[in-house]
Amino acid sequence: MAKKRATATQTKGPRAEAGAAVPVVGAREPCPCGSGRRYKACHGREAAHAVTELVRRPFEGLPGECDWVALRELVPAATVPLKLKDALPEGVPSVTLGTVLPMAWPGLRRDTGAVLLGLQTDAASGDISRDLADTLRRALTAEPGNPVEGRRPAPDGPRLQDLLDLDAPFEPEVQTGFEFWLEDAAAATGEVAASLERANQAAIPTARLTGVDAAYWCETPEKNHLRWVMPHPEEALLDALARLHVAGASSLGEGTRLVGSFRAHGLMVPVWDLPVGMTADDVEKPAAEFGERLTETLARTEPLTGDERKARSGFTNRQITLS
Repeated sequence: MAKKRATATQTKGPRAEAGAAVPVVGAREPCPCGSGRRYKACHGREAAHAVTELVRRPFEGLPGECDWVALRELVPAATVPLKLKDALPEGVPSVTLGTVLPMAWPGLRRDTGAVLLGLQTDAASGDISRDLADTLRRALTAEPGNPVEGRRPAPDGPRLQDLLDLDAPFEPEVQTGFEFWLEDAAAATGEVAASLERANQAAIPTARLTGVDAAYWCETPEKNHLRWVMPHPEEALLDALARLHVAGASSLGEGTRLVGSFRAHGLMVPVWDLPVGMTADDVEKPAAEFGERLTETLARTEPLTGDERKARSGFTNRQITLS
């Protein structure tokens, strides 16, 4: 027998005026709009949809969008100084983005008042930019010496694009380890030193190329790789890679091979296998030359040939999406 629909018996509070913002509260709490229903069954539905709807390119509009994607998905240890649109609050000498923070904390306020913002954290909503902005705002006012825990941001809260100076350069510095976690890593002892050592041992050696944008070399036991985050529209980039592959111009030199690509945060990331002995310095010139060939090929508009369509299909079938 079907259950009868429960009738709300709790006392209703004053209703929110039309157009007024309804605050975010706990899912089981009465909705602040005054309807008498629980928040999750009332305005919480709209709020939940707003914060879970996926933003395909969360870093679009930020300087260095491709590097944001790389630091989120590819690079073990790196830091970037961030500049806010507004002046830093009193007692906050600096804000630094880090790939990963201790204990995977989303944010950290150092004893000195400096703020660290972690990029490789679990997303609480469908918009990583809004998640990070919420963490940043809370870190700026946190008590020194404390981490900032993750939480679901308000659906109408600011995004990084609202808080950061969009004219400031975004210049990642790839680190060899996670010493940036501590203000004096050399003085670390006990479990702190052991934790730092374990993290450093797990980090894959990585370097950012200097001659092209957002290209990252990494070293693994079996082979090295180059992973290059590119800003070009996906369809045009796939066409260009197929043309270059058929023309025998998609490699980065002897022993290298373009093996495919993946998609991350709305951008494509072509990947090359490199010989074990090929260093980041070795790949600088071939990457720059490939970049020139790619630019020329992207300008072509004639239909793909049969071989080029086949090559394109191969790239598409091997492509995976990380986020």
